[in-house]
Amino acid sequence: MEKVFNRKLSFKTKRNIIGYSFIAPAILFFIVFTIIPLIMSIYLSLYRTNIYFINMEFVGIDNFKRIFSDTQLWTSIKNILFYTLMAVPLNIAISLSMALLTNTNIKGAKAFRFIYYLPGVTSAVAASTVWLWLMNPSYGLLNNILTSLGLPPGTWLTHSKTALFSVTIVTVWMGVSANMIIFLAALQNIPTQLYEAARLDGANKIVMFFKITLPIILPTMYFILTMTLIGAFQLYDQVFVLTQGGPAGATWTPVYLIWQNSFGNTASQAGYAAAQSIVLFVIIMTVTLVVRRLDRDITK
Repeated sequence: MEKVFNRKLSFKTKRNIIGYSFIAPAILFFIVFTIIPLIMSIYLSLYRTNIYFINMEFVGIDNFKRIFSDTQLWTSIKNILFYTLMAVPLNIAISLSMALLTNTNIKGAKAFRFIYYLPGVTSAVAASTVWLWLMNPSYGLLNNILTSLGLPPGTWLTHSKTALFSVTIVTVWMGVSANMIIFLAALQNIPTQLYEAARLDGANKIVMFFKITLPIILPTMYFILTMTLIGAFQLYDQVFVLTQGGPAGATWTPVYLIWQNSFGNTASQAGYAAAQSIVLFVIIMTVTLVVRRLDRDITK
């Protein structure tokens, strides 16, 4: 049987079969955990039901119409846009700076890379819990430091004007490490001959960064920008642990409200939550396509 198989199939066909067999688990995983849930969400968004699919009532596009008058959802979108404007530039700037600082062969550089990467391997829930203690208004370490310096204690997570900023601090702290590694890999692939030639021409480090480093790592920066934007719109873990959406809705996010409508109450809101998730998917897809178009136009 094996001889017949080897004789009838060409080398290209056998190579393709072997290749597809290796990627089959990933494709199956993608279908089961991405495609099928997406189809189920579209189907569920047309019904009024709870998370247990009991007493399903077909309502058509009523769930989508409801979105236009949902003040909570629009507040969450405003919050997430404001958060994105803060977190994404900070994340990219800090991670790139860390990559530049550790892109050296001096003694101890690898140790600093390891230390900087530690937040990236920490559980979001565990790290957020630690930050919840640090920002506690009564016994938190941050307020103890401020009062010891003669400064007024911060409100951090307890005031609507500072809660979103505090959440941003936590998410940026957790997110810069992974982006630093990606930037570092891009920096280490730049030929050193380019810098040597620039030094011979009298260029300083600032000129070399803007004329050599930045243009070469620009595709990497757009990739990080895209992934960071997607992660920003999907903010949930830190909000759930730190603020529960409060105070007074100051840290509501679309994903947090989707969870609330699906699991946080007993009313028949699962269909509406599915409609919200589809709208969020469209927003994220639109932002991703815009960034990709900008990447193509600038890097041509």
